[in-house]
Amino acid sequence: MSPVEILPAFSPVDFSFSTDSFSEQKYSCKGNDTVNDILPPSTYFKHDDSGSAEDDDPKVLFPDLPPLFTGHPDVHLRNGVMKAQQMSADHVPDAERAFFVADLGQIYRQHQRWVKCLPDIQPFYAIKCNPDPYVLRLLAALGAGFDCASNGEISQVLSLGGVDPSRIIFANPCKATSFIRNAGKVGVDLMTFDNMDELYKISRAHPGAKLVVRILADDSKSLCAFNIKFGAALEVVPSLLAKARDLRLDVVGVSFHVGSGCYDPSVYTDAIMRARAVFDMAQQVGYELNLLDVGGGFEDSSFERAATFLSDAIHQYFPDRHGIRVIAEPGRFYVSKAFSLAANIIARRVPPTEVASEKPTSDHPMVMYYINDGVYGAFNCILFDHQVVHPYVLSLNGSFHVPSSEPLQTSSVWGPTCDSIDCVCPSTKLPGALQVGDWLGFHNMGAYTICAASQFNGFEVSNVIYTTGSVGVSKEVWGALAGFAAEGHGL
Repeated sequence: MSPVEILPAFSPVDFSFSTDSFSEQKYSCKGNDTVNDILPPSTYFKHDDSGSAEDDDPKVLFPDLPPLFTGHPDVHLRNGVMKAQQMSADHVPDAERAFFVADLGQIYRQHQRWVKCLPDIQPFYAIKCNPDPYVLRLLAALGAGFDCASNGEISQVLSLGGVDPSRIIFANPCKATSFIRNAGKVGVDLMTFDNMDELYKISRAHPGAKLVVRILADDSKSLCAFNIKFGAALEVVPSLLAKARDLRLDVVGVSFHVGSGCYDPSVYTDAIMRARAVFDMAQQVGYELNLLDVGGGFEDSSFERAATFLSDAIHQYFPDRHGIRVIAEPGRFYVSKAFSLAANIIARRVPPTEVASEKPTSDHPMVMYYINDGVYGAFNCILFDHQVVHPYVLSLNGSFHVPSSEPLQTSSVWGPTCDSIDCVCPSTKLPGALQVGDWLGFHNMGAYTICAASQFNGFEVSNVIYTTGSVGVSKEVWGALAGFAAEGHGL
């Protein structure tokens, strides 16, 4: 059962508050360097302070994208609710439409964590997780690479400008021949394989490719396992390497993926051991591998622990890494906590008075709330990514103040479509005073949500409001994006 979360009381008029509660989090990893000491020079960009994102008015950096605000995302959630209420009073159609708030400052902070804990591993962001245009521009400006799985994703990254094709890995082991050929035309050489047929396709369509053999890893400790679809067993690898040699293809490295949403990072140790074995196999057939791709699976809550396991394993099995480049494919680590969603209660079903007056004998929900986003939209993460979402109250009877003494009752939350599987939260505790027109909020909505949302049943995909974040990183985010735009990129 999902516990209710009550936000701090904010006046619907006065949004001034202390920034102390939003001060930058501190993270500990091996070493004594501070984040600012070890961030690469490419992280910083010169910009005009007079046009910084610290101004009250939103700024437009990229003409085809929404403007950039500054400030804490909770402020913009409340501002969005108030704007919707005003539009509803003016009888604007779809005024109460659900919306996201994206905190780009959170993505910047995650990048700081990465560089501090894994300074020798270059992140190649898995854009399938969330191909948001601002996310891609910010990570491109920060020097990240990109993990792409299709022609469309490759095109989206290269269209930004400022991203050399060498910063892309075509990390789909089973590609259409036309996709392989097009990758060669646009200069994307680095790509994965895990089967014999892929080698034949690559030899015909892109013989100059730099190949990475993807091997099986233990993915039993992850939310989403991949072994059933991708990865070569170690006993198969020698024959794959021999065939690649016969076809005169250039195999340069090894990759693995422990599964998306890995909750036991100790599996990285076994995966690195397997990768070491493949390096040795390759040497026996004449290849000197120079790339180790440790894949993804990084969770926000266990990242420092995962970084320790990974670093220790690399030191153990690759003590001499001269000439070896190490990359990774993080996705949800960067974006999961960066997006929040506000959804409006559009309908409510309550039992008849005589039934409601009876004391419930179980946790069976007594009230059903219907909101204007669901599993066919932003909450597809429930079906596809095995996520459990936790609603909290954004507004109650037109107020952002929800007294802690407000009585709670067991409730369920449903999406807006006419499909019975469109259930957002089967059982949770919510204030009994919630009514149609009130708003619920959902945190951690950045991973595998927007990217797979549909318009099933005629419902629109939710819009996004962007902020550079609160005090501490707002100027850095603005500077990175402004520098990227000033060089003519992302326009």
